[in-house]
Amino acid sequence: MQFTDVVGHEALKERIRKSVSDGRIAHAQLFAGSQGTGNLPLALAYAQYLLCSNRTPTDSCGQCPSCRKAAKLEHPDLHLVFPMATAEKSDVDSSIDPAAEVIGPWRQAVLANPYLSEAEWYNALDMKNKQGLISTASASHVIRSLSLKSYESEYKVMVIWLPERMNSAAANKLLKIVEEPPAQTVFLMVSENPSLLLKTITSRTQQITVPPIDEQSIAQALQQRMGVAASMAASIAHISCGNYSKAQTLCTTPTGTYYERYVQLMRLCYANKYLDLLSWADTMAKLGREEIKGFVNYALDITRNSLMLNLGLPDLCFSATEEQQFVQNFSPFIHRQNIDRITNELTLVNEHIAHNANASIVFTDFVLKLSQIIGSK
Repeated sequence: MQFTDVVGHEALKERIRKSVSDGRIAHAQLFAGSQGTGNLPLALAYAQYLLCSNRTPTDSCGQCPSCRKAAKLEHPDLHLVFPMATAEKSDVDSSIDPAAEVIGPWRQAVLANPYLSEAEWYNALDMKNKQGLISTASASHVIRSLSLKSYESEYKVMVIWLPERMNSAAANKLLKIVEEPPAQTVFLMVSENPSLLLKTITSRTQQITVPPIDEQSIAQALQQRMGVAASMAASIAHISCGNYSKAQTLCTTPTGTYYERYVQLMRLCYANKYLDLLSWADTMAKLGREEIKGFVNYALDITRNSLMLNLGLPDLCFSATEEQQFVQNFSPFIHRQNIDRITNELTLVNEHIAHNANASIVFTDFVLKLSQIIGSK
């Protein structure tokens, strides 16, 4: 992947290139940005730039043997670590890569969509309710891999996607090598929630904040890469709030099941139809963990848009065309007096599901409380 493949972030790309040309490359860097901002493709483009044997002031050449291998995520000096479905194992034989069986699918998923989300990756592995993990076995393999000399390039690059999925044992195992890596070794950690990382890890990295992508860059990418008309691309770029993944989704599935579930939930809550609400809760409880998280995040987003309209701030309402009429009609019921309670209940659903609580009980409690908050009675 080259910098030209990364949507937006021109100033950040220039900063990265300058650090290389000045010879001031931090040995451990943390690309921190929310999902869809492009922290993973940015890190991969950076890795290819470091590995390139004929880099230019603006990008990797894209033609040398190193670039061709890095573009396929198959360069021998490019090491990849990511969460997967795995039970914690002993580290008796660290020569065996725990990711060997899934590195192919991961490469395929990332090459198909560099803005891959964690949920999409887990769905590709058919993990359902399982939580991805970077285990101590993976950490041991990292240490062994980096202890070897580089094969072809000047640098060895270790890209760790979602390091917040490391358990504490794995994180502690990597502390020493992150702090004092072998010569010409660069760690690129790509995190969507750096607050979950051990402080001892973050303190050993140079943090690079990856902000939301500007609307103009998203609109241009949608036109050039997906063939979206200029007016539609501008509208989608506005409501995507700097999230290119969301923009891609809006191009293909403008409404989706999240919208339908949300509308049904709010209408049933307002009408105090408790039996129907319990049925809705049972349906939601059967979904996988990542799908539940996706719905809750969507619900938080559309609830916020309703509040913006209620407060008379339509310019801060980022709703898709199909959602606008419902948000307009529903906005009187989302106001200063209840917004905190609604968002707290939605957030609790995610927290409880993340801690493996019984989903049926979680959703039953949620719908009954939400009905009390916004119900007509």
